[in-house]
Amino acid sequence: MSTATTTPAGQPARGAEWTPARRGLVIAGAAVIAATWLYLVLVRPADWENVTGSTQGIITLLGYGIGTILLLIATVPVLPARTLGLIPIAMIINSVVGEIVGSSGLPLYLDSVGTVLVAALAGPVAGMTTGALNNVVWGLLNPAALPFAAGAALIGWLSGEFIHRFHAFKNIGTVIIYGLLLGVVGGMVAAPVAAFVYGGTAGVGTGALVSLFREMGGSLIASVTTQAFISDPVDKLIVMLVAFFTVKALPKRTVDAFAPREGQGSAGATAATV
Repeated sequence: MSTATTTPAGQPARGAEWTPARRGLVIAGAAVIAATWLYLVLVRPADWENVTGSTQGIITLLGYGIGTILLLIATVPVLPARTLGLIPIAMIINSVVGEIVGSSGLPLYLDSVGTVLVAALAGPVAGMTTGALNNVVWGLLNPAALPFAAGAALIGWLSGEFIHRFHAFKNIGTVIIYGLLLGVVGGMVAAPVAAFVYGGTAGVGTGALVSLFREMGGSLIASVTTQAFISDPVDKLIVMLVAFFTVKALPKRTVDAFAPREGQGSAGATAATV
């Protein structure tokens, strides 16, 4: 006899429930990731050519890795199987698009399209997990990505909150407002890492902007912050618009099938557009 649970409508259940233990794991994972970000900002490692080539790199990898594992342990049982299958695809989108844009000379990133899409479809915790996991895995291949894992996790969580709690996808106007706000917050988190770990040179186009502001007499942190407040709002606005139009283009039944059983996002991404 089958042991699969069903919803009242007779459809297969979309995942386990959010128990206090799972919520505790999410909080613990987010705290470890935040603490690792703070460590990076305070220690300011001077050499970042190889993640495993220095003590600071190993500590950063362990910190972000452990935080991400805690998020995965909490999140995986709650999400539908199709959403779990979407996360690797989202990571590939992030990495490929991010590498192309990062080397193009544009002062943008566009490396969070997949993360925000997961957050739209499955809620903020799924978005946060995708963002952190993406940068940890990507960081093993491209060390420049690892220090930004905290920012990637924050973008995933915050975009999910904006979309599902505050209905950022209600119309184009709200997408623009929350996209710009997402960029401002993301820039505030990324700027210290870009300044203290990379000296503001992470990214071809963004690094050029930082160099311009430095030549105009700005300090390193001021120049990187100014660049972040120019690039990040535009970047996250584009990302939110891409996710918005993707959700709008897909059939409602397909979109809502990615929703978790409960918590933010459980009503489905379509509900966030009305």
